[in-house]
Amino acid sequence: MSLFLLAATVYLTIDTGNMEPAEQIAAILRKHQVKATFFLADEKTKRGDTSLDIAWTPFWRALAADGHKFGSHTWKHSYFRRDLPNGKVAYVAKAGPTEQLDQAGVCSELRRVDTRFHEMTGRHLDPLWRAPGGRTTPRVLQFAQKCGFRHVGWTPHGFLGDELSSKTHPNRRLLDDSLKNIKDGEILLLHLGIWSRQDPYWPMLDPLIAGLKKRGFQFALLP
Repeated sequence: MSLFLLAATVYLTIDTGNMEPAEQIAAILRKHQVKATFFLADEKTKRGDTSLDIAWTPFWRALAADGHKFGSHTWKHSYFRRDLPNGKVAYVAKAGPTEQLDQAGVCSELRRVDTRFHEMTGRHLDPLWRAPGGRTTPRVLQFAQKCGFRHVGWTPHGFLGDELSSKTHPNRRLLDDSLKNIKDGEILLLHLGIWSRQDPYWPMLDPLIAGLKKRGFQFALLP
């Protein structure tokens, strides 16, 4: 009787950011033939535009051709803080007034990304979304579900730490912790550039993928 050993599986997800290492991250994925799920928001970039500016069409079109998945990260990348007594949700920007969104407003935030992505690539987003900062409320999850988007967060050991201070969490320590602690089924989180981190973490993606594969992990797209 034959015994079949199933490989452990991890799911790499990548959120938009300042976009400075976007091409390098794409090259690492191609090198290792790994597919990821990207969550897109219209964020400011280091070259002075935004991540969903039409000038980024070649980049997103190439990733779509590579076979990755894509979900919405909201258009404005504000934060869903709380459900309000009036039946709406508080949508709070880092700088600026708090918006109150009803279901139509939430759907607009998610679908506006889909509209732009379709303009750039000719394909629509997958029916997935991720709240900025992972911050959700019961009502916003319900609103998003009604307009066709299922929320995807990340798992505890899947948080790779690229948003943390490089002084207190140096790259090598973060990499070693991930290679030691990541388990079967983890959803990994990386960004296309983080403004606040002095020593960028993204170069560790190369040895992280190699190390996890050496441990017997396979990379899969989110179902």
